[in-house]
Amino acid sequence: MEELCKQVQALLLAVGKLSATVTNQQQQLDSLSQAVRGLQLQQQVQTAPPVLLVPEPKMPLPENFSGHRSDFRNFRNRCQSYFEARPIASGNEHQRVTLVKTLLQAALTGNMLAIDSITILVSVAAILFLVKVFNDQKQRKHKNLPPGPRPLPFIGNMHLIDLKESHQSLMKLSEKYGPVFTAHLALGKVVVLCGYDIIKEALIDNAEEFTDRPIGPVFTRTNRNCGLVHSNGENWKVMRRFSLTALRDYGMGKKFLEVKIGEEAEFLVQTMSSYEGKPFDNQKLVNAAVANIIVSIVLGHRFNYDDATLLNVIDLVDEYSSLLTKTGVHLYNRVPRVMSLFPGSHYQLFKNVQKMQDFITETFIKQKKDVDVNDVRNLTDAYLVKQQEKSSSSKHFHNDNLAVLMADLFVGGIETTSTTLRWALMLMVKYPEIQKKVQQEIESVIGTAQPQTEHRKQMPYTDAVIHEIHRVSDILPHGVPREASKDVPFRGYVIPKGTIILPVLYSVLTDKAYFEKPHEFYPEHFLDAKGNFKKNEAFIPFLIGKRSCVGEALVQIEMFLFFTSLLQNFTFQAPPGIEIDLTAALRVVRKPKPHKICAIPHNCFLQSSTQSNSSHS
Repeated sequence: MEELCKQVQALLLAVGKLSATVTNQQQQLDSLSQAVRGLQLQQQVQTAPPVLLVPEPKMPLPENFSGHRSDFRNFRNRCQSYFEARPIASGNEHQRVTLVKTLLQAALTGNMLAIDSITILVSVAAILFLVKVFNDQKQRKHKNLPPGPRPLPFIGNMHLIDLKESHQSLMKLSEKYGPVFTAHLALGKVVVLCGYDIIKEALIDNAEEFTDRPIGPVFTRTNRNCGLVHSNGENWKVMRRFSLTALRDYGMGKKFLEVKIGEEAEFLVQTMSSYEGKPFDNQKLVNAAVANIIVSIVLGHRFNYDDATLLNVIDLVDEYSSLLTKTGVHLYNRVPRVMSLFPGSHYQLFKNVQKMQDFITETFIKQKKDVDVNDVRNLTDAYLVKQQEKSSSSKHFHNDNLAVLMADLFVGGIETTSTTLRWALMLMVKYPEIQKKVQQEIESVIGTAQPQTEHRKQMPYTDAVIHEIHRVSDILPHGVPREASKDVPFRGYVIPKGTIILPVLYSVLTDKAYFEKPHEFYPEHFLDAKGNFKKNEAFIPFLIGKRSCVGEALVQIEMFLFFTSLLQNFTFQAPPGIEIDLTAALRVVRKPKPHKICAIPHNCFLQSSTQSNSSHS
């Protein structure tokens, strides 16, 4: 605690230098330092919760602040009202809230700081730092956590993480601390798991203990424990059971969906043909095609690629994915009370989610006011029928749950299949010899007919290439976090209840024990010596356990039909003079950077190749 006092005092002294108008600065800093040291003494003797006192402000606002006087006072009043409206708890929580209140009062009344934007930002940093220290003190009773790097105040271990390739940074830490280690990341204190054997033991052998998902303040506010992805408990069980049944009945288990995907693939081929081999950006085009499959399952029809409704959904999903990586969102998850006082990307995310849920309610749900229980044709019909049933689970089938569930399906469907399909086309450009072998197998097995899922068993090389695309693209390299539902003994350690578990999927898909050339695009990972397809137990791009992706089978069908249809009709190339870049963009989902490709009609390509070979001969 003595070191804490020195760090706080040094931080506030640095801020004080920003203002030449503060004449009694050192006195005020000494007062605050004494208050913090007083807190230390009171903690040591375990006396009643302390009351920290700051002298009444004696210094008027600087003259050069007069133009912003009203804005400043409004902000100060908001802060004061915020803390006065909340009852102060006892014990450590009282100390934390009182100290935060004291710092805010000291910073915002001009006692010791110059009132400008830099001052406010650094003051907030001091507040967040103190909150973290007090929270860490509460958690020190858990002494048998896995080892890990020592965290710095406020930033934890984030200084060791390369945000562009954070999964690589985690792998480097695992080399030093082992396959199970503790790190302090944006999510908080996290137990990181690396390697297939470790992750399998956690998510399969300890499935019950690691079924929950951490629902931080952001998703508590946006999803309200509704839907499938960010919910726990009975609601999650009911929504997962319904989703699996609905996807089986109106999607993965029905021949008509295969027909729908085939038809959508034809629309995609026609649209790509319109570019006549010229470079184009395929992001929105591929997103629209994949989104239409979700629309077919949800409503039973499709939209044109330039339809405003479809484009709105795609834009909202893309914005949502981008906002999740912003600093303001991470800070809100750590200190929601403080961050709620400030604007930022967290409020942009809240607006985005509300827009998405409102849009889905208006567009998809309210259009289905009446449903015929004898003619249930899609997921929405099935859900509305559940609303009319009288059962113990019917209470979960309300419209809020449906809106969030549909948003989960759109985000999950568009972000997974479309991203993987775009990586597939880029990899075919990068490795033209592999693209050619796939096309030869398509010509041999399918010819000019429409691809069907039944063809897959006869196409081991294409099947291996698709599996390798999933492995190398690795769109969720960090996996999806879990949370311990109770204290769990694991590998000689004890993972406390409520601890976040991060299964690093990248560590599995590049596990040298299971993949001969883990850092190369090598379809032979999934072929035996005779060229037959072989399974690999470490191939888990959709994760494993009770929280594995409900749409895994659907994604596999979509990938095969879209991929074979496109390579049946086109040879994909980079624009002239452009080298394809496989570096990923910084998103929650690992996406390709913006790029353009050329879709050369396959017959034209074969004809030109034949002519070229003839001329050489």
